[in-house]
Amino acid sequence: MLVSDFNFHLPEDLIAQEPLAARDSSCMLHLERSTGAYQDRQFRDLPDLLRPDDVIVFNNTRVFPARLYGHRSGLRAQSISRRNPASRDFLHGRIEVLLTRQLSTQPNDWECLVRPGRKIGIGERLFFGENDELQAEVISRGTFGERHIRFPPIDNCAGSVSEFYDILDRIGHVPLPPYIARPDAPSDRDRYQTIYAQPRGSVAAPTAGLHFTQPILNRIRARGIETVEITLHVGLGTFQPVHADRVEDHKIHSESYSISPSAAATLNHALQDSRRIVAVGTTTVRTLEDAIRKGSGIVTAGDSTASIFIYPGFEFQIVGALLTNFHLPQSTLLMLVSALAGRDNILRAYHHAVATRYRFYSYGDCMFIE
Repeated sequence: MLVSDFNFHLPEDLIAQEPLAARDSSCMLHLERSTGAYQDRQFRDLPDLLRPDDVIVFNNTRVFPARLYGHRSGLRAQSISRRNPASRDFLHGRIEVLLTRQLSTQPNDWECLVRPGRKIGIGERLFFGENDELQAEVISRGTFGERHIRFPPIDNCAGSVSEFYDILDRIGHVPLPPYIARPDAPSDRDRYQTIYAQPRGSVAAPTAGLHFTQPILNRIRARGIETVEITLHVGLGTFQPVHADRVEDHKIHSESYSISPSAAATLNHALQDSRRIVAVGTTTVRTLEDAIRKGSGIVTAGDSTASIFIYPGFEFQIVGALLTNFHLPQSTLLMLVSALAGRDNILRAYHHAVATRYRFYSYGDCMFIE
């Protein structure tokens, strides 16, 4: 299967650069996978499309300000603009670091992406903040182009988990995806976050959840529909580009997830009763489908990592419906939704979405597949 089989034309002006004024005011394309029929709706219709015995599953991870701007050792940067650091070219040793995954129980060791990557070698020291209050050393390189860096456990760096994250909250930036062609704004700290976000750990939002408001959740629960929260911290596995020509040759990066005992019990009861499980977002799909396989047909509570790659031919064991945003051409996420609904159905629906000017990607509109 070729990666090029998952291509489509998307005009650049359909890539949403800002969120809508109201979270729940987005458009929603409703796709019936059994027939391929689709219908234009509003996201606010979702509670009425769900079945009374459905279980809807959310990823409650919290995005943290994981993008850092700084300078390399021996090359003191010019003053870095807090307002728009990304707009300036990388002169005088200035660097950009995107923290993607914590590598130990302490906040000292992290996997990250760096820019400019070719110039930053093992052993180099990196400095962040106007007064170099956060420092790190490059420890190694990874197979996906990422770096392993270490923040020294000293008072002005990472003396404790809370101190480290306090510094990140102060000097870090919201890690908006690269197709949003603007620097992050203060409002993104709220809007690039679901209203039910809890444990901190993601470098990208589970964007299907961005549409939900408390009134929408209240309408869902008022119908007796059970809601479940799991946690997958979004990292490289979700947005790593596909460089292979054949889909089967792509290797996906692992991401950490956690399922509580109460969530596992609710999901297993739903499976026993043949009730439909509705996933909010592709990260939720990956978590559930990974967990059900590791439990041999049962969802087991606990912590694990998912490196599962879902593309057409995949047999879903737990997910029966999906709410998702519109995805990048030739991406693993487009392959995942094609596995659920069929590639031809998805591409026809996407062509309709382009023709009717749906808004695409993180801050864009959504799609309900059942």
